[in-house]
Amino acid sequence: MKEKCDELVEQNGTGFKSTRRDFLKASAFLGGSTLFAERIKWAFDVLERAEAGELLPGEEYELAKAENILYSVCLQCNTGCGIKAKILNGVAVKIDGNPLSPWTLYPHLPYETSPFNTVTVDGALCPKGQAGLQTVYDPYRIRKVLKRAGKRGENKWITIPFDQAIDEIVNGGYLFKNVKGEENRYVTGLKDLWALRDPEVAKKMDKAVSEILHEKDKVKKEELVKKFKAEFKDYLGKMIDPDHPDLGPINNQMVFMWGRLKDGRGDLIKRFTLDAFGSTNAHGHTTVCQGSLYFTGKAMSEQWQFDEKDKKVKWTKGDKFYWQGELEHAEFVIFVGASPFEANYGPPFRTTRITDGLVSGRLKYAVIDPRLSKTAGKAWKWLDAKPGTEGAFALGMIRWIIENKRFDSKYLMNANKAAADQDNEPTWTNAVWLVKIEDGKPGKFLRAHEVGFPKEERVQKIKDEEIKYEYEKFVALKDGKLIPFDPYDGKEPVEGDLFVDTEVNGIKVKSGMLLLYEEASKKTIEEWAQICGVKPEDIIELAYEFTNHGKRAVADIHRGPSQHTNGFYNNLSWFTLNLLIGNYDYQGGFIKKTDYKATGEKEGPFNLKEMHPGKTVPFGVSIIRHGMKYEDTTIFEGYPAKRPWFPLASDVYQEIIPSLADAYPYPIKAVILYMGTPVYSLPGGGALIDILSDPNKLP
Repeated sequence: MKEKCDELVEQNGTGFKSTRRDFLKASAFLGGSTLFAERIKWAFDVLERAEAGELLPGEEYELAKAENILYSVCLQCNTGCGIKAKILNGVAVKIDGNPLSPWTLYPHLPYETSPFNTVTVDGALCPKGQAGLQTVYDPYRIRKVLKRAGKRGENKWITIPFDQAIDEIVNGGYLFKNVKGEENRYVTGLKDLWALRDPEVAKKMDKAVSEILHEKDKVKKEELVKKFKAEFKDYLGKMIDPDHPDLGPINNQMVFMWGRLKDGRGDLIKRFTLDAFGSTNAHGHTTVCQGSLYFTGKAMSEQWQFDEKDKKVKWTKGDKFYWQGELEHAEFVIFVGASPFEANYGPPFRTTRITDGLVSGRLKYAVIDPRLSKTAGKAWKWLDAKPGTEGAFALGMIRWIIENKRFDSKYLMNANKAAADQDNEPTWTNAVWLVKIEDGKPGKFLRAHEVGFPKEERVQKIKDEEIKYEYEKFVALKDGKLIPFDPYDGKEPVEGDLFVDTEVNGIKVKSGMLLLYEEASKKTIEEWAQICGVKPEDIIELAYEFTNHGKRAVADIHRGPSQHTNGFYNNLSWFTLNLLIGNYDYQGGFIKKTDYKATGEKEGPFNLKEMHPGKTVPFGVSIIRHGMKYEDTTIFEGYPAKRPWFPLASDVYQEIIPSLADAYPYPIKAVILYMGTPVYSLPGGGALIDILSDPNKLP
């Protein structure tokens, strides 16, 4: 075993060789002590003897002592499984799943289990999680603060103390006076970018800027800008551009961008950037991850309710999330572009439920994926549809299900909450809501006042303020009678006819269900199959099986259908397919991931969200121009805009660096990057190198 461990373990094209002994030396150097080298050498020796079955009884016992176990969370992927690290002489030598975690042990141990008992029970962990040892003891792991000692891109560095790094980041100065060409370049510190510090002033400015953005009349908008400059004349020096107050304060010239971000760390970063520093520029990597999947969930979860910020009824409160199949009770699953046996959220958690279902006979599943994955290798059916055509497959199934009346009509006929409650359903849909047909195409939902019903006067109380507003109800048609309704009314149940095509008060209308069928009927099942590269019989067989298990069938999708330019519509097709059998929020159906809140909002002693004295309000256009319309801003100058705007999306990762290069809509002075490498992860990322190498574009 010793000889095997001392063999060559790495060789690259330059002839570099690394042995176990070299690794130990490098680790000792980075660890900063010979003691570390002695301990890790001892740990490796123990591992060698363990693999050879030559451990002494005392050494075996060391691994099962409660004091030699550290419980933590795996960060090797985004699932965040609970782990237990086993320690020998101060060195982590083995990682296993935490038996208290439902992610890694099925069923998991009760939380009150003594730590002296949990040491003898290991949960499962995937190979990526096991590789955490390689990550933590990687000789190239950066363990000290590195400061650039040459021009950007020259790869010259020096180490500096942590407190010096904090001082330079906060206070700025002539930080690179020893670098040729930067002797006289002054770097602005975060202290100076934290310009607007008064939370009460920020709140008033935010309200004033909101009025400017909502004003449609150009002359009136200009008057509001003048009013802003007069009201906040003492603070104009803290604005990026006083003539364009909607750009926000100088605080916005600091960007915090990230790749991976887990609960807890993410809450802290957003708390710092948004609530403390007052910059609106806190942006993640969603669009390079699976943005279309998140934004499909956001679109489908939007609610027609009163928005307290805008003080009006609008589509609001949509969550950036997605549903997943509940595999512990499912009887039939279609995995679309998802392979839980290799990745997904995540193998230790999902594969145990799948395996249990396969062994017990409870579950069978199909896989739609161009690759014969490990998951597909165990499937009832594997269908190698062409990449990006997943939506066509779903539409073929939707057509067959509707034509063969295999949908849950009782569920779909419910127009509002009261009707759903009456049927003991946790959710309802807009299948029976009437939609106006304009120029032969579906437009907005029909409102009750458009067909003779009065608007409803309502009052919304926000703290001490009462706001009166008019609520516009929607309309369903039942047995030839128009019925106005509030979707969230829990007292008066309203049902509607599913297939409506009529004219009311001169307005052509159709029901949502009919519009779905018309879209699915634009092509035959044979034509949908041809687009996907599968047989028509495949679509029909899956549609039949999918509708043969009540609500314990589910289509579970992930990045496969998402990571395309048509990803939103691919995902929407599969989410809609699940709606046809009404499996949302059911065991064995389609559920939302819900877990703890690191901010303590759920029951607990500390609600950190409320414990923030001096909390401010970030405002203004972000560097990626998300969440607002170009036309509403004071920098609107006709079309085209210098760069795209994203009124519905957020976390548009690929826009951050190119936007700061163009200084649009304003220059950026500082970027903090966490757990992400856009040059590596973005398509065409090499084009970003020149931008990041230029101190004039990013000081």
